Amino acid sequence: MIATDHGRRTAEALRGLQENLCERLAGADGRAFGRDRWQRGEGGGGISRVIEEGGVFEKGGVLYSAIDGADLPPVVLQEHPEVAPGTPYFATGVSLILHPHNPFVPTVHFNVRYFEAGEVFWYGGGMDLTPFYPFPEDCVHFHRTLKACCDRFDPRYYARFKPWCDEYFYLKHRGEARGVGGIFFNYLSDDRRRGLDFMLALGETFALAYLPLLERRKDTPYGQRERDFQSYRRGRYVEFNLIYDQGTLFGLQSEGRVESILVSLPPLVRWKYDWKPPAGSPEESLTREFLIPRDWAADSSQ
Repeated sequence: MIATDHGRRTAEALRGLQENLCERLAGADGRAFGRDRWQRGEGGGGISRVIEEGGVFEKGGVLYSAIDGADLPPVVLQEHPEVAPGTPYFATGVSLILHPHNPFVPTVHFNVRYFEAGEVFWYGGGMDLTPFYPFPEDCVHFHRTLKACCDRFDPRYYARFKPWCDEYFYLKHRGEARGVGGIFFNYLSDDRRRGLDFMLALGETFALAYLPLLERRKDTPYGQRERDFQSYRRGRYVEFNLIYDQGTLFGLQSEGRVESILVSLPPLVRWKYDWKPPAGSPEESLTREFLIPRDWAADSSQ
């Protein structure tokens, strides 16, 4: 494996993070995640932990990879002209996506990653919440938990990473946000050790931010109307991941394992031509009240 000592330590730490997340999520669901190891021809590989038709999760994946090579993907070369084509690189990360059965439980995404090529290195990641029938108190809890983690490392982090998330998880062709945001960061290269500590802290913060929402909403009664709307809104998730998502682009351009890359897609989706939610409905309130930039962490009403 083409990696520095720090790169190897980071990969080992992220492998442990994957196991920890799967154990906690399996405890919440009642079923264990499967285990699928894969190898990449050019170098490296990964482990895909996937659950389908669980007690709580309709589909979910906690994905680990550690890959290397010398043919840098175009998405990296475009963003980093200082990295010469042909420079050996190493990349490792953990990515998580959960699509619950219950439409009142939000979909959630979490990702942390490390990249090095020659003398260049950086960290990236974040997490964001995509509710279908949102509750203000859930959004506030999610954002305040993320802010508390960021503040432990740098009081400026949340103020930088929250609007970055709002901008990144935005469907430009639709003119709307994917969800209620969270944090997103990329190209963080201040300090190798501190960057790793921050990634691992975010892994613990994910459980603190999301699992209480899951427990609070997983038994909320719902019917076909709510499931239909969930499927409709999942279409936005698919559009974002296939058009804009940098992780998807990097995975495909680096010839990663397609099944693992696309495990982020929901199992059931629908597109309805030019559909509009009824005025005053809960479905309309999602767009009107939640899919707009808001300072959830500072919300004094909750």
